[in-house]
Amino acid sequence: VQLQASGGGLVQAGDSLRLSCAASGRTFSTYFMGWFRQRPGKEREFVAAVSWSGGTYYADSVKGRFTVSRDNAKNTVYLQMNSLKPDDTAVYYCAQNNIISRLPDSFRSWGQGTLVTVSS
Repeated sequence: VQLQASGGGLVQAGDSLRLSCAASGRTFSTYFMGWFRQRPGKEREFVAAVSWSGGTYYADSVKGRFTVSRDNAKNTVYLQMNSLKPDDTAVYYCAQNNIISRLPDSFRSWGQGTLVTVSS
């Protein structure tokens, strides 16, 4: 599975941004799709995910501000990020899994990452 993330950029605190991740493959609808981020000097961490049935999962730090969704017709998963904070500054990655998990090591394929910078 090949993944291509896009949509990152420089925004101000309080702004919104939507990330997209386009996936290859004919079985996208069966994938568990996750978003992770790596903040400067920190390890990669789980942000949000959406299952094949549309179930959603969020890290506590983004719950209520971020929304993950998918469009199976377009083989694309989205991350809508609202009320952005400087602490959200990170490289954001999308990833594909065949099981429900929040553990980065369990994900099989990764996109290249897109940088989100939130200024104060």
